[in-house]
Amino acid sequence: MRHITSRYLSERKMSIGKYAKLFVDYCAIERQLSENTLQAYMQDLTDFGRWCPATCDPLRIQTDTLREYLEDMKGRRALSPATIRRRIACLRAFFRFLADQGQMADPFVGWRLKLPRRKRLPRALSRDETSTLLASTRDLERAKALEVTRLLRTEVSLMVATGIRVGELCKIQTGDVSHDGSTLRIHGKGSRDRIVYVANPDLRVELTKLVALRQRMLDGPGPLFVNRHGASLRPHAFRSKLHSFVGKVGIKRRVTPHMLRHTAATLLIESGVDIRVVQRLLGHSSIATTEIYTHVSDQALRTMLDRANVLGGLRA
Repeated sequence: MRHITSRYLSERKMSIGKYAKLFVDYCAIERQLSENTLQAYMQDLTDFGRWCPATCDPLRIQTDTLREYLEDMKGRRALSPATIRRRIACLRAFFRFLADQGQMADPFVGWRLKLPRRKRLPRALSRDETSTLLASTRDLERAKALEVTRLLRTEVSLMVATGIRVGELCKIQTGDVSHDGSTLRIHGKGSRDRIVYVANPDLRVELTKLVALRQRMLDGPGPLFVNRHGASLRPHAFRSKLHSFVGKVGIKRRVTPHMLRHTAATLLIESGVDIRVVQRLLGHSSIATTEIYTHVSDQALRTMLDRANVLGGLRA
Protein backbone atom coordinates (compact mmCIF):
# COMPACT_ATOMS: atom_id res chain seq x y z
CA MET A 1 0.00 0.00 0.00
CA ARG A 2 2.89 2.38 0.67
CA HIS A 3 3.96 2.85 -2.96
CA ILE A 4 0.37 3.41 -4.08
CA THR A 5 -0.17 5.95 -1.33
CA SER A 6 3.02 7.81 -2.24
CA ARG A 7 1.93 8.09 -5.86
CA TYR A 8 -1.39 9.62 -4.85
CA LEU A 9 0.28 11.93 -2.34
CA SER A 10 2.36 13.43 -5.12
CA GLU A 11 -0.79 15.14 -6.42
CA ARG A 12 -0.26 18.46 -4.64
CA LYS A 13 -3.78 19.82 -5.11
CA MET A 14 -5.53 17.26 -2.94
CA SER A 15 -7.73 18.51 -0.11
CA ILE A 16 -7.32 17.64 3.56
CA GLY A 17 -10.33 15.34 3.23
CA LYS A 18 -8.62 13.24 0.54
CA TYR A 19 -5.41 13.00 2.53
CA ALA A 20 -7.51 12.02 5.55
CA LYS A 21 -9.13 9.22 3.55
CA LEU A 22 -5.71 7.87 2.55
CA PHE A 23 -4.54 8.06 6.17
CA VAL A 24 -7.61 6.25 7.50
CA ASP A 25 -7.26 3.57 4.81
CA TYR A 26 -3.63 3.12 5.84
CA CYS A 27 -4.68 2.78 9.51
CA ALA A 28 -7.33 0.21 8.58
CA ILE A 29 -5.16 -1.95 6.32
CA GLU A 30 -1.61 -1.67 7.66
CA ARG A 31 -2.21 -0.84 11.32
CA GLN A 32 -5.52 -2.76 11.51
CA LEU A 33 -7.07 -0.31 13.96
CA SER A 34 -10.61 -0.79 15.21
CA GLU A 35 -13.65 0.64 13.43
CA ASN A 36 -14.31 3.00 16.35
CA THR A 37 -10.77 4.41 16.14
CA LEU A 38 -11.05 4.88 12.38
CA GLN A 39 -14.34 6.76 12.76
CA ALA A 40 -12.84 8.96 15.48
CA TYR A 41 -9.84 9.76 13.27
CA MET A 42 -12.07 10.74 10.37
CA GLN A 43 -14.26 12.93 12.59
CA ASP A 44 -11.24 14.70 14.07
CA LEU A 45 -9.62 15.30 10.67
CA THR A 46 -12.95 16.55 9.29
CA ASP A 47 -13.10 19.09 12.12
CA PHE A 48 -9.57 20.27 11.34
CA GLY A 49 -10.42 20.49 7.64
CA ARG A 50 -13.47 22.66 8.36
CA TRP A 51 -11.39 24.95 10.55
CA CYS A 52 -8.65 25.42 7.97
CA PRO A 53 -9.08 28.15 5.31
CA ALA A 54 -10.37 26.91 1.96
CA THR A 55 -7.07 27.86 0.31
CA CYS A 56 -4.99 25.90 2.84
CA ASP A 57 -2.46 23.48 1.33
CA PRO A 58 -2.30 20.49 3.73
CA LEU A 59 1.32 19.82 2.80
CA ARG A 60 2.39 23.34 3.81
CA ILE A 61 0.86 23.42 7.27
CA GLN A 62 3.30 24.72 9.89
CA THR A 63 3.49 24.51 13.66
CA ASP A 64 1.96 28.00 13.99
CA THR A 65 -1.19 26.78 12.22
CA LEU A 66 -1.53 23.93 14.68
CA ARG A 67 -1.04 26.35 17.58
CA GLU A 68 -3.87 28.53 16.24
CA TYR A 69 -6.12 25.47 15.94
CA LEU A 70 -5.28 24.48 19.51
CA GLU A 71 -6.08 27.97 20.79
CA ASP A 72 -9.39 27.96 18.92
CA MET A 73 -10.40 24.66 20.53
CA LYS A 74 -9.40 25.87 23.99
CA GLY A 75 -10.69 29.44 23.68
CA ARG A 76 -13.55 30.16 21.28
CA ARG A 77 -15.04 26.67 21.30
CA ALA A 78 -14.07 25.72 24.88
CA LEU A 79 -13.82 22.03 24.06
CA SER A 80 -13.15 19.54 26.84
CA PRO A 81 -9.52 18.62 27.62
CA ALA A 82 -10.25 15.02 26.57
CA THR A 83 -11.54 16.11 23.15
CA ILE A 84 -8.57 18.44 22.61
CA ARG A 85 -6.09 15.72 23.54
CA ARG A 86 -7.74 13.24 21.18
CA ARG A 87 -7.75 15.65 18.23
CA ILE A 88 -4.15 16.68 18.75
CA ALA A 89 -3.13 13.01 19.00
CA CYS A 90 -4.97 12.33 15.74
CA LEU A 91 -3.22 15.23 13.98
CA ARG A 92 0.13 14.09 15.33
CA ALA A 93 -0.39 10.63 13.78
CA PHE A 94 -1.76 12.16 10.56
CA PHE A 95 1.20 14.48 9.93
CA ARG A 96 3.70 11.80 10.94
CA PHE A 97 2.10 9.64 8.24
CA LEU A 98 2.52 12.38 5.63
CA ALA A 99 6.09 13.03 6.75
CA ASP A 100 6.95 9.33 6.53
CA GLN A 101 5.76 9.43 2.93
CA GLY A 102 8.36 12.13 2.23
CA GLN A 103 5.73 14.73 1.32
CA MET A 104 6.38 17.32 4.06
CA ALA A 105 8.23 18.08 7.27
CA ASP A 106 6.36 17.00 10.39
CA PRO A 107 5.03 20.23 11.98
CA PHE A 108 4.99 18.56 15.41
CA VAL A 109 8.75 18.02 15.46
CA GLY A 110 10.32 20.40 17.98
CA TRP A 111 6.96 21.50 19.42
CA ARG A 112 7.05 20.79 23.16
CA LEU A 113 3.32 20.48 23.59
CA LYS A 114 2.02 19.67 27.05
CA LEU A 115 -1.72 19.27 27.48
CA PRO A 116 -3.34 18.74 30.89
CA ARG A 117 -4.62 15.24 31.46
CA ARG A 118 -7.80 15.16 33.48
CA LYS A 119 -8.05 11.96 35.46
CA ARG A 120 -11.67 10.91 35.55
CA LEU A 121 -12.83 7.92 37.50
CA PRO A 122 -14.68 5.45 35.28
CA ARG A 123 -18.42 5.33 35.77
CA ALA A 124 -19.52 1.91 36.98
CA LEU A 125 -22.78 0.46 38.18
CA SER A 126 -23.14 -0.28 41.87
CA ARG A 127 -23.66 -3.86 43.01
CA ASP A 128 -27.34 -3.12 43.60
CA GLU A 129 -27.78 -1.60 40.15
CA THR A 130 -25.98 -4.53 38.52
CA SER A 131 -28.17 -7.00 40.43
CA THR A 132 -31.30 -5.09 39.37
CA LEU A 133 -30.25 -5.13 35.74
CA LEU A 134 -29.50 -8.86 35.66
CA ALA A 135 -32.57 -9.80 37.72
CA SER A 136 -34.83 -7.77 35.44
CA THR A 137 -33.63 -9.63 32.35
CA ARG A 138 -34.36 -12.93 34.10
CA ASP A 139 -37.85 -11.79 35.11
CA LEU A 140 -38.70 -10.82 31.56
CA GLU A 141 -37.42 -14.12 30.26
CA ARG A 142 -39.62 -15.99 32.71
CA ALA A 143 -42.52 -13.94 31.41
CA LYS A 144 -41.78 -15.40 27.97
CA ALA A 145 -40.40 -12.18 26.62
CA LEU A 146 -39.08 -11.84 23.11
CA GLU A 147 -35.85 -13.45 21.93
CA VAL A 148 -34.30 -9.97 22.03
CA THR A 149 -34.59 -9.91 25.82
CA ARG A 150 -33.14 -13.39 26.25
CA LEU A 151 -30.21 -12.40 24.09
CA LEU A 152 -29.76 -9.17 26.06
CA ARG A 153 -29.51 -11.13 29.30
CA THR A 154 -26.69 -13.26 27.89
CA GLU A 155 -24.95 -10.23 26.37
CA VAL A 156 -25.11 -8.15 29.56
CA SER A 157 -24.09 -11.11 31.74
CA LEU A 158 -21.10 -11.81 29.51
CA MET A 159 -19.93 -8.19 29.56
CA VAL A 160 -20.24 -7.95 33.35
CA ALA A 161 -18.50 -11.30 33.83
CA THR A 162 -15.56 -10.66 31.51
CA GLY A 163 -15.30 -6.88 30.94
CA ILE A 164 -15.16 -7.23 27.15
CA ARG A 165 -15.83 -4.16 25.00
CA VAL A 166 -19.04 -3.83 23.04
CA GLY A 167 -17.10 -4.03 19.78
CA GLU A 168 -15.49 -7.25 20.99
CA LEU A 169 -18.88 -8.64 21.95
CA CYS A 170 -20.18 -8.04 18.44
CA LYS A 171 -17.17 -9.79 16.84
CA ILE A 172 -17.57 -13.09 18.70
CA GLN A 173 -18.10 -16.02 16.35
CA THR A 174 -19.57 -19.40 17.30
CA GLY A 175 -16.12 -20.94 16.75
CA ASP A 176 -14.63 -18.59 19.37
CA VAL A 177 -16.56 -20.33 22.17
CA SER A 178 -15.11 -23.49 23.70
CA HIS A 179 -17.25 -26.63 23.66
CA ASP A 180 -18.25 -26.16 27.31
CA GLY A 181 -18.61 -22.36 27.20
CA SER A 182 -15.82 -21.85 29.73
CA THR A 183 -13.51 -19.85 27.47
CA LEU A 184 -13.89 -17.40 24.58
CA ARG A 185 -11.40 -16.07 22.08
CA ILE A 186 -11.81 -12.30 21.96
CA HIS A 187 -10.65 -10.27 18.95
CA GLY A 188 -9.43 -7.11 20.67
CA LYS A 189 -8.14 -3.70 19.67
CA GLY A 190 -5.14 -3.54 17.41
CA SER A 191 -5.67 -7.12 16.23
CA ARG A 192 -4.67 -8.43 19.68
CA ASP A 193 -6.55 -11.62 20.44
CA ARG A 194 -6.92 -12.87 24.00
CA ILE A 195 -8.72 -15.60 25.91
CA VAL A 196 -11.32 -14.74 28.55
CA TYR A 197 -12.76 -17.18 31.04
CA VAL A 198 -16.38 -17.64 32.05
CA ALA A 199 -16.63 -18.75 35.69
CA ASN A 200 -20.41 -18.77 36.08
CA PRO A 201 -21.92 -22.21 35.30
CA ASP A 202 -25.29 -20.79 34.22
CA LEU A 203 -23.65 -18.43 31.75
CA ARG A 204 -21.58 -21.29 30.35
CA VAL A 205 -24.76 -23.25 29.69
CA GLU A 206 -26.38 -20.22 28.02
CA LEU A 207 -23.38 -19.77 25.73
CA THR A 208 -23.29 -23.41 24.64
CA LYS A 209 -27.04 -23.34 23.94
CA LEU A 210 -26.65 -20.15 21.92
CA VAL A 211 -23.77 -21.62 19.90
CA ALA A 212 -25.85 -24.70 19.06
CA LEU A 213 -28.82 -22.51 18.07
CA ARG A 214 -26.74 -20.27 15.81
CA GLN A 215 -25.08 -23.21 14.09
CA ARG A 216 -28.45 -24.80 13.38
CA MET A 217 -29.82 -21.53 12.00
CA LEU A 218 -26.76 -20.80 9.89
CA ASP A 219 -25.98 -24.42 9.00
CA GLY A 220 -22.42 -23.79 10.15
CA PRO A 221 -20.25 -21.23 11.97
CA GLY A 222 -21.17 -17.56 12.13
CA PRO A 223 -21.75 -14.63 14.49
CA LEU A 224 -22.79 -15.52 18.02
CA PHE A 225 -24.84 -12.37 18.62
CA VAL A 226 -27.17 -11.12 15.91
CA ASN A 227 -29.77 -8.42 15.37
CA ARG A 228 -33.46 -8.97 14.64
CA HIS A 229 -32.67 -9.58 10.98
CA GLY A 230 -30.14 -12.30 11.74
CA ALA A 231 -27.11 -10.20 10.77
CA SER A 232 -24.12 -9.58 13.05
CA LEU A 233 -24.98 -7.36 16.01
CA ARG A 234 -23.54 -3.84 15.69
CA PRO A 235 -22.33 -1.74 18.65
CA HIS A 236 -24.85 1.06 18.02
CA ALA A 237 -27.71 -1.46 17.96
CA PHE A 238 -26.61 -2.91 21.30
CA ARG A 239 -26.35 0.58 22.83
CA SER A 240 -29.88 1.36 21.71
CA LYS A 241 -31.23 -1.94 23.02
CA LEU A 242 -29.50 -1.50 26.37
CA HIS A 243 -30.67 2.11 26.75
CA SER A 244 -34.27 1.14 26.01
CA PHE A 245 -34.20 -1.74 28.47
CA VAL A 246 -32.59 0.22 31.33
CA GLY A 247 -35.32 2.83 31.07
CA LYS A 248 -37.90 0.16 31.88
CA VAL A 249 -36.31 -1.43 34.95
CA GLY A 250 -36.01 1.52 37.33
CA ILE A 251 -32.32 2.39 36.98
CA LYS A 252 -32.24 6.16 36.88
CA ARG A 253 -28.76 6.65 35.44
CA ARG A 254 -27.90 6.45 31.76
CA VAL A 255 -26.18 3.10 31.28
CA THR A 256 -23.72 2.59 28.44
CA PRO A 257 -21.97 -0.60 27.27
CA HIS A 258 -18.63 0.77 28.48
CA MET A 259 -20.12 1.13 31.97
CA LEU A 260 -20.61 -2.64 31.97
CA ARG A 261 -16.89 -3.03 31.24
CA HIS A 262 -16.05 -0.60 34.07
CA THR A 263 -18.43 -2.49 36.34
CA ALA A 264 -16.72 -5.80 35.61
CA ALA A 265 -13.29 -4.36 36.42
CA THR A 266 -14.50 -2.66 39.59
CA LEU A 267 -16.23 -5.79 40.91
CA LEU A 268 -13.13 -7.89 40.25
CA ILE A 269 -10.84 -5.41 42.04
CA GLU A 270 -13.24 -5.17 44.98
CA SER A 271 -13.37 -8.97 45.17
CA GLY A 272 -9.60 -9.07 45.63
CA VAL A 273 -8.55 -10.24 42.15
CA ASP A 274 -4.94 -9.30 41.40
CA ILE A 275 -4.68 -6.21 39.21
CA ARG A 276 -2.47 -8.01 36.68
CA VAL A 277 -5.16 -10.63 36.21
CA VAL A 278 -7.70 -7.86 35.62
CA GLN A 279 -5.30 -6.22 33.15
CA ARG A 280 -5.04 -9.42 31.13
CA LEU A 281 -8.79 -10.04 31.23
CA LEU A 282 -9.59 -6.53 29.98
CA GLY A 283 -6.88 -6.59 27.33
CA HIS A 284 -5.07 -3.47 28.55
CA SER A 285 -1.60 -3.10 27.01
CA SER A 286 -0.42 -1.11 30.05
CA ILE A 287 -1.16 -1.79 33.69
CA ALA A 288 -1.39 1.99 34.21
CA THR A 289 -4.73 1.87 32.40
CA THR A 290 -6.00 -0.79 34.79
CA GLU A 291 -4.79 1.02 37.90
CA ILE A 292 -7.56 3.61 37.64
CA TYR A 293 -9.96 0.97 38.93
CA THR A 294 -8.09 0.84 42.23
CA HIS A 295 -9.35 4.39 42.86
CA VAL A 296 -12.92 3.21 42.30
CA SER A 297 -12.28 0.43 44.76
CA ASP A 298 -10.95 2.94 47.30
CA GLN A 299 -14.17 4.94 46.91
CA ALA A 300 -16.23 1.81 47.55
CA LEU A 301 -14.13 1.13 50.66
CA ARG A 302 -14.77 4.66 51.93
CA THR A 303 -18.51 4.29 51.36
CA MET A 304 -18.61 1.04 53.34
CA LEU A 305 -16.61 2.58 56.20
CA ASP A 306 -18.95 5.58 56.30
CA ARG A 307 -21.90 3.22 56.60
CA ALA A 308 -20.20 1.24 59.35
CA ASN A 309 -19.34 4.40 61.36
CA VAL A 310 -17.52 2.37 64.02
CA LEU A 311 -17.04 5.24 66.48
CA GLY A 312 -20.64 6.32 66.11
CA GLY A 313 -21.75 2.95 67.38
CA LEU A 314 -19.62 3.14 70.52
CA ARG A 315 -20.66 4.71 73.77
CA ALA A 316 -18.50 7.69 74.67
